[in-house]
Order: sequence, then C-alpha cells, then structure tokens
Amino acid sequence: MTNRRFTSLENPTNKETYKIIKEGLRKRAMIIIFSCCRVHYYGRAKSRLGLGERLIIIKPDGSFLIHQDRKVEPVNWQPPGSKAKVKIEDRKILVESRRRKPAEKLTVEIERVHTLSYYLVRDIHELEVAGHEEDMCQLILESPNIIEKGFRPIAREYQTSNGFIDILGKDENGSLMVLELKSRRAGVSAVRQLKRYLEDFKNDKHGVRGVLVAPSITHDAKELLEAEGLEFKSLEPPQELKKDNKITLDDFISSR
Repeated sequence: MTNRRFTSLENPTNKETYKIIKEGLRKRAMIIIFSCCRVHYYGRAKSRLGLGERLIIIKPDGSFLIHQDRKVEPVNWQPPGSKAKVKIEDRKILVESRRRKPAEKLTVEIERVHTLSYYLVRDIHELEVAGHEEDMCQLILESPNIIEKGFRPIAREYQTSNGFIDILGKDENGSLMVLELKSRRAGVSAVRQLKRYLEDFKNDKHGVRGVLVAPSITHDAKELLEAEGLEFKSLEPPQELKKDNKITLDDFISSR
C-alpha cells in the first residue's frame, strides 16, 4: 500500500526493505519495522541482543528505538540527533544508528521483516501538562489570598545560599514569608529544605515565617514542622489544561 505520504508492505523482500527504509530516511519520515532481528551496541559500553521479534521505530529527529514485547522503555535506543542508514550485507539487512559525541553505534541485523511502513508525520503540538509545582506557583501569584489574607508575593525563584525559594513574600504585618511548594504529599526532606532557606533570613528584624505548601504531608513531616516552628498550608495543584484550540480532523487534513 502506498501514496504520497504513506508506504506499507507485508513480508517484503530484502530489496524492498532496503528501498523503503532508504526512502523513508531520505524523506525524514517516521519508519516502523516489525521484524525478527539481532541487535548490537558499541559505545560507552557493549551489549548484544539475540534473535527475536521486535518493533523498531526511527523518528525524523534521529531517535532510534527498539522495543520488545514487554516493559515500557525500549531495550535499546539512540537519542535525537543520531544518524541512521541502511545497507544489505551477506543477504541481510543492516540498519545502523550512529552519533559522534559520545561515539556510539547501534546495529540491527534483520533476518526477516513482517511489516514495514513509513509515514510523513505532521504533528505541531507539544504535550501540555497540569498539576505541577509551576501551576501551584502561578495560582498563588494570581490569587495570593489563597495562602492567607494579606499575603503579598514579592519574588519567585529567589536565590539564597541554600538554593532557590519558590515564592518569597510578606504577610499583612510585613514579616517575610518563605513558601516551599510541593505538588505531591510532602515528607521530612521538604521540611528540612524549607528550614535551610530560613537560615539566610535569621537576622531579619521583622521576623520570617516558613510555610510548606502541598496537598498533604506525612506524619513525620508534620511533627518536624511543629518542632521547628514552621507552618503548613494544604493546597492542591490546579489540574486544568489550557483551552483547547478545537482543531478538527478536517482542519488538520486541509492544512497538510
């Protein structure tokens, strides 16, 4: 099956396999190969994978992935920026992926191809994620009273000798407030991190308050907070994504 953007073959010959892979690489297409193959890697280490049926994906950015029928991660891979090529040697198809720094080579020795296809992919969107500490930070900056009445943020990512404070602000009485944000349940390490930040402000004449902001905290963290005279504010990270631009399938197809 073939058209201007898509080519697919079942049980292709070596000659057909070579032609299609070479054509896909030249066109910077997404190449998908399901085959029986061996894999060799040389670089910062060495590895060898015996004969087996695997899924091979070569992306336009140079990413080269080999998947087995288990686990999420590829068993072998090369990162974006790698260079792939294909050749026929001793009646076998060899697909190689190389990069210079560090010097690495991943070689797939294909015994038999079950299915082979490439597609000229069009995908303009980046993954949107909500529910992180950055989203919590933005929520607090936009609605400071969510921390407490009269709270005023004055800086974000404020640098200290012990790292960067997520949000530095003042309460309604003018005392400094150091906010440490965690998007998940916070533990003892978060409390200790907050305490280290306060060391830079121990001589402030108006006093300084340390507030750990998270959806929840562990029992040990709560005990340590109380022992150190620190505070806790329960806050769930916002889960809303940006408004969908509502591109339809027809719009997408007509833009290609």
